[in-house]
Amino acid sequence: MLGEPLDLQTQAFGQCNSPAGGVVRRRRVDLTNSATRVSSLPSLADILGSLLPEIDQNGRYETGVDRDSRVRRVRPIVIAGLFVKRIMDLLLSAIAVLLLWPLLLAIALAVKLESPGPVVYASLRAGKRGQKFVCYKFRTMFDGADGLRDSLRQFNERQDPFFKIADDPRITRLGHFLRKYSLDELPQFWNVLKGDMSLVGPRPHPVDDYVRYRPDDHRRLDVKPGITGLWQVNARANPSFETCMALDLEYMKRWSLLLDFKILLRTVPAVLLGDGQ
Repeated sequence: MLGEPLDLQTQAFGQCNSPAGGVVRRRRVDLTNSATRVSSLPSLADILGSLLPEIDQNGRYETGVDRDSRVRRVRPIVIAGLFVKRIMDLLLSAIAVLLLWPLLLAIALAVKLESPGPVVYASLRAGKRGQKFVCYKFRTMFDGADGLRDSLRQFNERQDPFFKIADDPRITRLGHFLRKYSLDELPQFWNVLKGDMSLVGPRPHPVDDYVRYRPDDHRRLDVKPGITGLWQVNARANPSFETCMALDLEYMKRWSLLLDFKILLRTVPAVLLGDGQ
């Protein structure tokens, strides 16, 4: 029942109502394994050094922020570079939709057949400068799962303002597969075509996570959010919001078309390895 405490160290129960009746799912969660996985992650210096040659010989990094809370750039951004980035977003997203439409259709049918509810989950996210926009994903949870979020927040395995449970009881069987290989994110190519997002950039957070931002956290909103980024290809299993912030700020600080290209190339093996949660 909603409001009753859950013991996720041994088992988790999530209940959602649907036209077909109540649905109850049970899953085991091993928090010890989760902690071990996080402790074995590469350091920030290792992550940044593999992509950002500007880091000094000691492997140090800095998030370099001016007094006005804006991210300090290593070199000025050329306006033409931003124009090329947008053209690249449009071109690659259009090509992806044209090539992947059979897969998109198959996933849509599978989602519809597995459980009642909409095929696409539309949620409000915080975009550039905090402007809200509707972000699209294939639905991976039972319809009405958002109503259980508050009762599960006490078991959040990510540090605020993130909310993530490794074995979330609200996720469908198909949803686990879609998340593992990031297939649920494919509808966001439409967000890129609309101009709400870019292919590469900080991930857009849900509005209810965004409202938990501290003042300095708003720095990551100085650019368009992206489908993929430094955090997604190098440290997506890391539960630390500080790690996410550091990587996002370094991306903004050292952005270039070459860096975007490197991240896009690394996204492909990251997706195929099934590191998503």
